Amino acid sequence: MSTILETRGLTHVYGAGTPFERVALDHVDLKIEKGEILGVIGHTGSGKSTVIKLVERFADVSEGSITIEGIDIRDLSLHALRGQLGYVPQKAFLFSGTVEENVDYAADELNAERVRAAAEIAQADFVDDMDEGFKTEISQGGTNVSGGQRQRLAIARALATDARAFLFDDSFSALDYKTDAALRHALAEQLGGKTQIIVAQRISTVLNADQIVVLDDGRVVGAGTHEQLMEQGGFYAELYNSQFAQAS
Repeated sequence: MSTILETRGLTHVYGAGTPFERVALDHVDLKIEKGEILGVIGHTGSGKSTVIKLVERFADVSEGSITIEGIDIRDLSLHALRGQLGYVPQKAFLFSGTVEENVDYAADELNAERVRAAAEIAQADFVDDMDEGFKTEISQGGTNVSGGQRQRLAIARALATDARAFLFDDSFSALDYKTDAALRHALAEQLGGKTQIIVAQRISTVLNADQIVVLDDGRVVGAGTHEQLMEQGGFYAELYNSQFAQAS
């Protein structure tokens, strides 16, 4: 396997030099192999979403580096960088237009087959029940569909691209547990060989990832598979036990 994405000494400070200065990430090292699923988990404010935002270059790192196949992302144009990444933000946003126009938003020409395949993986089967199916009009911001439906259409939009890696920034939080599980199964089955970074607060979302990185206060406090992290105990095991106790 070859390394597709790596961070070295990744450090990021919000509001540097101001009274509101806050260290969001503190020397985070990650290595993600081609085709691997990486889960990133931690409490709110742990820095996990900042990792995704820096990979997408919504901001440049304060210190350290992020490379894709050995190339520093700062040496790539934003168009070249983001063309390789299928990004789904925490808060899904839809545009005014039909369902298929929203899903195939990045394409020069609509492709109904591609749209339907992406929607199927994203568990957007509700579209078939809409009055006009994929031709149904979506209001600006997606106000005429539910939060979970918006999220699934946003996921389908990313999947309809030719991205080499997919970045899910807590994108499954609006989904119920059954849909979450079905979606993750479909991603594993259908994305064959494409890298995924899944940021989550729910451990169940990253349970079967090839590796899981645990962040707390901007630092890596655990890394490994679910089984390895449970054996290590500490923060991850406590989080797992608290979440599954709440769910039971």
